[in-house]
Amino acid sequence: MRAPPFSIVGFDLDGTLVDTVPDLAGAVNHVLAQAGRAPLDEDTVRGLVGGGTRHMLELALAKTGGADELLLERLLPELLSFYEAHIADASRPFPGAGEALRALRAEGVRLAVVTNKIGRLSRRLLEAVDLLDLVDTVIGGDEVERQKPDSAPLTAMVERLGGGRAAFVGDSIYDMAAARAAALPAVAVSFGYRDRPAEALGADALIDSFAELLPALEKL
Repeated sequence: MRAPPFSIVGFDLDGTLVDTVPDLAGAVNHVLAQAGRAPLDEDTVRGLVGGGTRHMLELALAKTGGADELLLERLLPELLSFYEAHIADASRPFPGAGEALRALRAEGVRLAVVTNKIGRLSRRLLEAVDLLDLVDTVIGGDEVERQKPDSAPLTAMVERLGGGRAAFVGDSIYDMAAARAAALPAVAVSFGYRDRPAEALGADALIDSFAELLPALEKL
């Protein structure tokens, strides 16, 4: 296999590199209980992920009785605190994620994680699941002026890693829209978190496992 025709490949985090729903659901249900709300199952929480922690909580409240700004502001710090304490109790990399990162690094590709998750929590999670040392940079949602689906995080990724042809790998409409806005080829993973069929995300390539990633990049 020839090296992928990219000098930079970026990845989303939740639902792309790491299956985080068990711990995210635990944190969401912790604060829902504090608000006297019914818990949400993991499948429901899976559909709330992608727009950042605040957005996830806002959607969870809306599904369980309605959200108001005062309640959101009261519960968000508690959710973040609980989640940080349990960030990798059950979260694990998707099968083949580490191997794909190592294969790309072996070909000299510079790697980034670009996520709407808070940067500090993103690095903590990646370190806990032994992926942090495999990427060159992490860009959190609180570390750029505008989050995905805006192009700003992906533009920052390319600039931070020295420029060159780049591609992005993600699982949600936020990821695909950001890639389009930044004029980058996009690969969608079918196993991630999304609110629509994977085929409807508008990706340039769709993969069912990380074993398919390098061949997909080769074809872009």
